[in-house]
Amino acid sequence: MARRAVEQELSRERILEAARHLFITKGYRAISMRSIGQHLGYSHGSLYYHFKEKAELFYAIVVEDFNRLAELLDETMNRPPEEGVSKVEQLMLEFIRFGLDHPYQYEIMFMIRDEELLAYCRAEQGKCFDLFSGMVRRYLKEEGYVPEDWQSVPLTMFLSAHGFISYYIQDKIKFDDVKSAALSHVRVLCRSL
Repeated sequence: MARRAVEQELSRERILEAARHLFITKGYRAISMRSIGQHLGYSHGSLYYHFKEKAELFYAIVVEDFNRLAELLDETMNRPPEEGVSKVEQLMLEFIRFGLDHPYQYEIMFMIRDEELLAYCRAEQGKCFDLFSGMVRRYLKEEGYVPEDWQSVPLTMFLSAHGFISYYIQDKIKFDDVKSAALSHVRVLCRSL
């Protein structure tokens, strides 16, 4: 009975959040299931109820974060843009907002340097880029841009948004603190189209 009570208290979400923070702040290799359990105030054995190993836990974090970003981008493209902002500008702003307001998630998703961990991220990064590209291409087609731009423009926009996030994320600056700079950045980029 005691084990069941512990399992109910120690949710998958709490484990994911604690592990995400520890992987970013201390590094994947420095963290063990035992250290995650200690951080949460539980034995590492209670983590194994949810995850078989540390790699499975890491991959669950990656998938969860990319799914959340995909949902946000989809919601953005399916609602009317704010006044004075195009759909593609709004899409880029939402991507930047996600990165700056969720720095631990973004760093794991796009900025991790560990070769072993990149294997877990690359497929999800590719899916995310394909989604982003498809949304930008749809906008370009609707706005009458030439087909030659449909292939190169999405990558340019994605890398530009990533560069903006990368510049500000190191100081843990939130989106609202640089919203006007983000809007200017996005507008200059879109104007060049």
